[in-house]
Amino acid sequence: MHVARTSLPTQSTAPGDSRERLYARRRPEQSVLYGVVQAELEGFLAHARVRERGVPRFVERELRAFLACGILAHGFVRVRCDACAHERLVAFSC
Repeated sequence: MHVARTSLPTQSTAPGDSRERLYARRRPEQSVLYGVVQAELEGFLAHARVRERGVPRFVERELRAFLACGILAHGFVRVRCDACAHERLVAFSC
């Protein structure tokens, strides 16, 4: 896995103190919660419909949006450093 290096000031009590931090893209698709929602959403919605109650539309909309949040396939912006020409993809997030 490649982690891009970015020089960013860190929170410090000493004025002028800056340390290098690493930037790593958040990968929501690797979380347990994401995996459970992805695996169970359609079954959950179908079961709720069978019970003639369903779930409110806003709940279904939010769960589907959760699955798209932070995923490169659902949209991203390419950021480029003018100084060194390094590029990074940043996924849209909710």
